[in-house]
Amino acid sequence: MMIRTCLYILMLVACMACNKKKETREIGNAAEVKTETEVETMTLHKSSFPLQLVCNGKLQAISRSEISFPSQGVVTRIYVHDGSRVAKGTLLAVTDKRDRLLQVRKCERNLENARITLADKLISLGYEGMDANIPSDVMNRAKLSSGYTSAQMQLVEAKAALADCELRAPFAGRIADMECQPFQIAQKFGKLINDSFFDVEFKVLEVELKSIMLGETVKIIPFVDDRKVFTGKILQINPLVDEKGLVKVRARMRNTDSQLIDGMNVKVVVERTIPNMIVVPKQAVVERDGYHVIFEVSDSEAVWTYVDILHANSTHYAITGCAAKETHVHEGERVIISDNQNLADGTPVKLKKHRCK
Repeated sequence: MMIRTCLYILMLVACMACNKKKETREIGNAAEVKTETEVETMTLHKSSFPLQLVCNGKLQAISRSEISFPSQGVVTRIYVHDGSRVAKGTLLAVTDKRDRLLQVRKCERNLENARITLADKLISLGYEGMDANIPSDVMNRAKLSSGYTSAQMQLVEAKAALADCELRAPFAGRIADMECQPFQIAQKFGKLINDSFFDVEFKVLEVELKSIMLGETVKIIPFVDDRKVFTGKILQINPLVDEKGLVKVRARMRNTDSQLIDGMNVKVVVERTIPNMIVVPKQAVVERDGYHVIFEVSDSEAVWTYVDILHANSTHYAITGCAAKETHVHEGERVIISDNQNLADGTPVKLKKHRCK
């Protein structure tokens, strides 16, 4: 019985060893079969590259002023509210005029009395009143001595003080941040904003400065509604790089939409066309060993080539050979533009589609 059991165990061990050898053989044969990756390709050639630089910015009205009443007084009437559009010289508010009106009338009476005194003085000098042909030096002395000149100045000052009871718009614009209420002592009134044009201030990296030019057209898109696209022109480039490596740029646009307001966040898109660039879709470029790489096709195999990225927009790169690796890219080469994330140098590939671009 014991002999039979030992024979059975020996046969079982032999069978297991045989199966293991068979599995090892099958795995080895499978490893020898290389799986082809089906890829899409394109042929490199030079074309114009639409450079697109996207930055964030804010709308700023081209002029903004804190408005205050010229003189103290109780506010009796306000004619505008936040958001009101006003022309230059529009009456905004009025303070109590009663005391100023009385002062004007008093000065008018004083001037009339001084006129009578002046006429009497001229008659005493042998002239026939103020309408006579009187030498200018004589007239000036008579006006001074009679108090006429002083009365004239007092009336001018009184009328100016009366005019200061009225607050008028110094320029055309929109009222904002009103702080004034009727029957309060006049202090700050609010702000007046000229938003017929907006300045848009944004910042670009130092390395992106070569893509910016004075007078260049930019697209301005409000975050609240990206369907609206406005155009502006670059007005200023600050000749200073800040501690973060950024340069301040200012563009100006005409306000053609009542929904645009001062301080609104916008996206600024700078677009230029650069000729004679080798352009590939972004998905054609992958990273290997800390470098950018494209895969070319040679003898049905993927061959990687190190590249440098010269320019980028939302969908494409403009590339050239890698200076650090001393590689080159040329027109006419066939480059893989799909299914390249898991490729290695020498991976067999099968062309799914070949297209020119």
